[in-house]
Amino acid sequence: MARAHKFTFRQYLAGFLRLIRLPNLLILVLTQYLTRVLLVGPRGEWRQIVTDPKMLILSLTTACIAAAGYIINDYFDVKIDIVNKPERVVIGRYLKRRVAMGTHQFLNVAGVLLGLLVSKWIFLINVVCVTLLWFYSERFKRTMLVGNLVVSLLTALSVVIVTVVYPENRNLVFIYAIFSFFISLVREIIKDMEDVRGDVSHGCRTLPIVWGLRRTKIVVYFLVAIFITTLYLMAHSLNNLTLAWLFTALLLPIAWLVYRLVFADTRREFARLSTLCKMIMLLGLATMIWA
Repeated sequence: MARAHKFTFRQYLAGFLRLIRLPNLLILVLTQYLTRVLLVGPRGEWRQIVTDPKMLILSLTTACIAAAGYIINDYFDVKIDIVNKPERVVIGRYLKRRVAMGTHQFLNVAGVLLGLLVSKWIFLINVVCVTLLWFYSERFKRTMLVGNLVVSLLTALSVVIVTVVYPENRNLVFIYAIFSFFISLVREIIKDMEDVRGDVSHGCRTLPIVWGLRRTKIVVYFLVAIFITTLYLMAHSLNNLTLAWLFTALLLPIAWLVYRLVFADTRREFARLSTLCKMIMLLGLATMIWA
């Protein structure tokens, strides 16, 4: 690999932003603000909500910890990524390993301490998240289903954490947290199917490696069925007919996902399905406008 100092500052910056997954961080912050404005409310006070310092710090602390999580994940996965996604490798190419680790530690400390400015509960939750992200990258992601569940729980937690500070309409927020959990879990399993080649060469024991692609697909079908049923049951429990219709509209892209998964067999096809999962997640967030 070329050494980091041979790259221009622009290339270095582009590599760093790719390392911390800037688009994902922006979506994360947007999700929290949409949750605060559209689900917690009141919507009429959106200007005050957007400029609320406590909300700004809450989103900033979440983004810091998420960015640190992406860095440590890539730090441990350099060899696997060279096989699976060589064009996306940043650590050791644009960024030295010790610099990556130092940046990871700085972002974690900043995220945890910023959380303390919001509340002691946010501080404790952030400590748990930092710990889980470390063990996920170092160990859990190579273990069947454990890593998938950890990432999905943390994704859901990024929505739920808003209710720790702003508890109004908590049940409605929980529905969207469950939505985030299940679509994230499905996406993580599909990504494991996409990355089988690199994972198996480095001793990983992910679901597709242990059970094979055919049985892993059956697991995904089962998860989608539970996903849809749970959302409708929770919408019914809140007596929210609008939410039920919104989830019905989402059945179309979800059905397309399942249909394409039936025939998917190559890395490129699984990569497209992973992108489709992200699109479904964004569509789900968009339904907050009418929820």
